Amino acid sequence: MQDTITIYCKNNKQYYDIRRGTPLLDVYKQIGIQLPYPVVAALVNYKVQDLTFLVYKPKDIEFLDASCSTGMCCYVRTLMMVMAMAINELYPDADLRVEHPISRGYFCRLQWNKNSDPKDIDVEMIQAIKRRMQEIITADKPIIAEEKQTKEVMRLFHERMDDETTLFETLGNPYCRYFRIGEYIDYYTDALMPSTGYINVFELEPYHDGMLLRIPNRQDPRELEENVPQDKMFEIFKEYLGWNKLLQIRNVGQFNKACKNNKSFEMIKLSEALHEKKIAQIADTIVSRERRPKFIMISGPSSSGKTTFSKRLGIQLLVNGIRPITLSLDNYFVNRDDTPRDENGDWDFEHIDALDLPLLRQQIQDLMDGKEIKLPTYNFETGKREYRGNTLQLGENTIVVLEGLHALNPNLLPDVPKEAAFKIFVSCLTTVNLDNHNWIPTTDIRLIRRIVRDYRYRGYSARDTIARCPSVRRGEEKWIYPYQEYADVMFNSALLFELAVLKRHAEPILEEVPKYCDEYSEAHRLQKFLSYFESIPEREIPPTSFLREFVGGSSFRY
Repeated sequence: MQDTITIYCKNNKQYYDIRRGTPLLDVYKQIGIQLPYPVVAALVNYKVQDLTFLVYKPKDIEFLDASCSTGMCCYVRTLMMVMAMAINELYPDADLRVEHPISRGYFCRLQWNKNSDPKDIDVEMIQAIKRRMQEIITADKPIIAEEKQTKEVMRLFHERMDDETTLFETLGNPYCRYFRIGEYIDYYTDALMPSTGYINVFELEPYHDGMLLRIPNRQDPRELEENVPQDKMFEIFKEYLGWNKLLQIRNVGQFNKACKNNKSFEMIKLSEALHEKKIAQIADTIVSRERRPKFIMISGPSSSGKTTFSKRLGIQLLVNGIRPITLSLDNYFVNRDDTPRDENGDWDFEHIDALDLPLLRQQIQDLMDGKEIKLPTYNFETGKREYRGNTLQLGENTIVVLEGLHALNPNLLPDVPKEAAFKIFVSCLTTVNLDNHNWIPTTDIRLIRRIVRDYRYRGYSARDTIARCPSVRRGEEKWIYPYQEYADVMFNSALLFELAVLKRHAEPILEEVPKYCDEYSEAHRLQKFLSYFESIPEREIPPTSFLREFVGGSSFRY
């Protein structure tokens, strides 16, 4: 057997001969490349690996820092383990519970064991946790990945908290990998950094009834991410977490167990009923306003279910005697040749100037003045606007529903009086996690929804959709999220059971992504993510469900 192998470094597009069995960190030092920021992990044949990974065969290797999403996730997972360890040492009767992302950080609580007296987390406790975290980081303790038989790992974790053991039990894998810092062990779904000393930017501070873990800024990981107030978003998370308690589902392990016990149909019925009740409440709020609004503005990120929401809200408005008329902002696109370009020279369809703002504003003013307007229709095949004889004039009991990317942007219709518009933000916010320390990114559900929808209705492969994602997310960060707190109400379109249904549709589509392409890394990560969920049939899902917009079988026309 040869002592050396050849690897290809994607960072500088060079080949190198290295000694067989060399750790990735040593490979990084040996070849002498310099990333903009400290290295945190690597993609090996497009799969994320920690820097202690030993290279025994020829590989394509791309080293990562925290300025990319994969690198940042590795950084945050490592930070979470350091925080969990500090809490375990200071408060052994408590366990860290990572609830959800908020304010560009992560909202966390302490969960106390049944046999201990719960305590309200206070400033002194948070400061103590932060000090201990910094001590662990300064000590630069090695983070070791270990693998044992699942039954042995379950025994180790059961001694502390049983959330992880429930997940291990439902997955059914014979072996399980976990991480260790000294005598402290924890489970994470993917790579961590080699030691605690790699953490150099974080903050921990009080936030509502818990604490906010603040993380580095992805554009410049040397700086702390800005704390953006998101009080309305926090209340939506809080409301839906309450729904999960009603369903007695706190994590994916408990969800899988419920499915195995034939309780999935009960979860579907209750989840759908809660959605319907919330939409009806929003319709009642609109109608009960002293000065009834003339416009309902609905915005949200890609695949959040805006279209289905507008249709279901329309039904509830009809119940209240109001006739809704939906205007899609997509029909106000400028002709494609007039669309602004992004920094790469590509069409920037997310830009607000991709809309014909003078036409939109004039027609909205005409409607407010009681005039009839000729409705435009955008032909996506030709990239041009058409008029097909459709007209609109507001009646006594009509209300216009404007749905689109920029609906909450105050620059869209600056002359419309505030009281004339009711603003709604629709998103897809995950409120159940894999376990106490492994959260489900809200972007993952929307991406899986979009992959299934694009493949089914638009002829796009998973590779096409994944390749488009960075541009879509940049548009969302620039044009949607800065205005979400302007909403009068927020609606969460996520369904507790949906990943267990989407799994059947998404897995075969993701398997079509070639193994040696840039999009494979994300496809592989999503496949691994979906493997945590027990699959359930969709026959009990009603035809008006948000999920039907993506998997088919809807009674609405899109």
